[in-house]
Order: sequence, then structure tokens, then C-alpha cells
Amino acid sequence: MSAQAANMDAKVSWNGGVEPMKASYGKLMMWYFLISDTFTFVAFLVSYASLRMTNSDSWPQASKVFSSIPIPGLDQIKDMPLVFVSFMTFVLIISSVTMVRAVQEGAMMNRKGVIKNLLPTIGFGILFLLCQYFEWSHLIHHGMTMNTMPADFAGQNGLVAYQFGAFFFTITGFHGMHVLGGVILNLYLLIRTAKGDFERLGHYEMVEKIGLYWHFVDLVWVYVFLAFYLM
Repeated sequence: MSAQAANMDAKVSWNGGVEPMKASYGKLMMWYFLISDTFTFVAFLVSYASLRMTNSDSWPQASKVFSSIPIPGLDQIKDMPLVFVSFMTFVLIISSVTMVRAVQEGAMMNRKGVIKNLLPTIGFGILFLLCQYFEWSHLIHHGMTMNTMPADFAGQNGLVAYQFGAFFFTITGFHGMHVLGGVILNLYLLIRTAKGDFERLGHYEMVEKIGLYWHFVDLVWVYVFLAFYLM
């Protein structure tokens, strides 16, 4: 094959035909975005782990910080550190299941099926954000902010690592912004699906691309959960 023919084939490959790795340009760019976003989360979590290891004696224990259910009327219940965050994690996992189903229905060109599964995905995302609001409000009311920590969150040596609050609100807030972005994107998908835009296009690839983003957000939460609630 001549060099000119090879160049022509390369142009065709990026002009709506067969793309590298059998992925469309849009999906490839979504993967690039997710990989770059992964580096940001890794930087946050590695910084958190490094600081925690150097201040292990004064670092607050998760069983103290998250000991109650941060919902008005239930916040007096103590010694249940994993109940609420386990519920939040369960909500995100279920939302991934419904997102998978939306992608599957889109592949079968079933508009009603896509709508049926996008609705609970959006609902679970909003529920997760509502849970995060209750948790933040509870901790702030208890005296934990970006630069202050209550005395009862002291570490093993009786000292308090004030950096914990800064890392917690920054990392969980950054993740929460991603969840909010995912909810908005899914609302966009829902509106376009209801209008029949994807059926006129002849494919539901946009649902698949947003699905990749949503699964990424859910996967990142697993590491956030591990860093703050289990370690």
C-alpha cells in the first residue's frame, strides 16, 4: 500500500467510518476524559493517604466521626457508623444497574425502555445527593468544617488532625459535583429520548457515553468510601 493510500485510509477511519479500537470518536474522547479525571481523584486520595499515615495517632477514627445516622430525628442514634454510608453506596450501585439497563434498551432501539430505566437512575442520583446534604449538615452542625474539628473526634493520642475536615469536604464535594453533573446529563438524555431525537439519529450512543461517565462516578465512590469510612 502506498503512503498516499495509507493516509487516505487514516482519514476515512476518523471520518465516521471504522474508528481505532472499534470505538467511535465520541466514546474514545469520553475514555480520555475519564482517564484524565482519574488522575485528579488519585492525586486527592494519595495526598489524603500520605497525610493520614504521617498523622496516624491524631487522625480521627471513622467510628467516631460517622457514628450516627445524620437524618433529623434519627441523629440521636449512636454507634451505627456504617449504616448510613452503606445505604448511600447501595443507592449508587443500584443506579449503575438501572444505567446498564438503559444502555441495553438503547442498543435495542427501545425508547420506552430507555426512559423507564433513566428515571430511576436520575432518582437514585438525587437521593444520593440528598444523603450527602444530610451528612454534611450533620457534621458541620457538630463542629467539623474545613479548618475546625470537634474535640470528640480526637485521635488515639488525644490530638485532633484538622486536615481531616478539609480533605473530607474537598474530596466528597468533588465527587458530589460529579454526581450532580451525571444527574444533569441523564436529565438531558431523558428529554432527548422522550422527544425521539435518538430514534431519528438511528442510535443511542449518547446513552452509552453518559453511561460510561456514570459508572466511573460510582466506581470512584468505592475508593472514597474505603478512604474515609473504612480505614
